[in-house]
Amino acid sequence: MVDGTPGFDQRVWEAVMLVPAGRLATYGQIAEWIGAYGCARQVGWALRRLPLPSEVPWHRIVNARGCISLSPSREGSDWMQRQLLIGEGIPVDEQGRLPLRRYLWRPPPPAV
Repeated sequence: MVDGTPGFDQRVWEAVMLVPAGRLATYGQIAEWIGAYGCARQVGWALRRLPLPSEVPWHRIVNARGCISLSPSREGSDWMQRQLLIGEGIPVDEQGRLPLRRYLWRPPPPAV
């Protein structure tokens, strides 16, 4: 935190904490919510920096194609993500695909 302003990672984590159980958001949505349009990849990196286990529901964030980003560099966290989502009632197939449109969360508009 610099000058009382939370850093990028902290802003990402705070936004992800708002996504309710059984719902999904995309990396790009999180970037937009924190005012970092076009920084979806950086949102993913911020989530990868979370120490596990974490209270931040990182597993609810998926790519815009409606898939878990599968990669050997994730060291098994992709399969952990799959199991956590299934545990919340979100179906995920063996290739990491899920029904994003059906489970996508959109926060209520800010009060004016």
